[in-house]
Amino acid sequence: MPRVSRRTFVLATLLAFALLAPPAALAQGGGANGGAAASAAASAKGPAEAGVDLRVGHLRKGKAMILSRVPISGTLAPFVSGQKVELLFFRDGKQVGAETVQVQRGKGDAGVFATRFRVRRAGRFAVQAVHEATDDQKGAASARKKFGVRFPGLGQGRCGRVARGFKRGLSKLGYVPGGGSCIRDRTGRAVLAYRKVNGLGHNQHAGPAIVKRVFAGRGRFHPQHAAAGEHVEVSIGRQVMAFINKKGRAVATYHVSTGKSSTPTVRGHFRFYLRQPGTNSHGMVDSTYFHGGYAVHGYPSVPATYPASHGCVRVPIPDAHQIYNRIFLGESIFVY
Repeated sequence: MPRVSRRTFVLATLLAFALLAPPAALAQGGGANGGAAASAAASAKGPAEAGVDLRVGHLRKGKAMILSRVPISGTLAPFVSGQKVELLFFRDGKQVGAETVQVQRGKGDAGVFATRFRVRRAGRFAVQAVHEATDDQKGAASARKKFGVRFPGLGQGRCGRVARGFKRGLSKLGYVPGGGSCIRDRTGRAVLAYRKVNGLGHNQHAGPAIVKRVFAGRGRFHPQHAAAGEHVEVSIGRQVMAFINKKGRAVATYHVSTGKSSTPTVRGHFRFYLRQPGTNSHGMVDSTYFHGGYAVHGYPSVPATYPASHGCVRVPIPDAHQIYNRIFLGESIFVY
């Protein structure tokens, strides 16, 4: 037999193995190692692409009604089970909230998500959807969708969520609009006091501009004697009376009518010294005296646009008893 070299033997062996091996084994790399190679090939493709789109509903000329629940919806494509997006909310350029929402299967290969956002204050709002990268899907972010806030006018008899929120805003600013969710007479008098404090027309209508200012927390009475502790101030120029707390903030501001030019109200710093409940012979209701015959009292006529009393501080009769109960003997009153 002719002698075969070692190199020739090795080459022949490898050739025989190659001819006997199944085609699938050759394609996969053979046996268990073939499965690992296939997985590696799949992983090499990486996470799926991601695209996020966002929509804001119930807008009128780019604005949402104050206190409305604005629908926010969008899509994440392609849909990958288990994915989430984070919704970021901004007011006047600053982030004011965030919410994580689950992505559900939608039409075609897109996923869908939705939520609602309550607009509680004035300002310029925006919302953005962000998908953080995962093992299965790349990260993505939508453009910021911007929207403003619109405000209705609120007249007598108007009821609802906005009316209730407006009254709550007036209370926070130190006015006395009464409770409930409707605009009533007491609310009208509170609006009149607000208008007087802020140099606006002397009527009881809350137009959109006033409603917006109140929701923005603007328009409080600012006392001249904030450091005087708990006291009362009467501004003859603005025809209002305000109760000031120990922190120097107005907590109850009322529309009043002081002395007409022929019988002006005395000015200065006084203290309440006498209380007279009920109605006296002059038609004065629930009177509290602070200097001689000068008193704070209820009266049938309290004009909105001019001072009309004989020197006293007149208040509307529906407010008289509440004001009477707020005053205590010895309390300071500043009239200026």
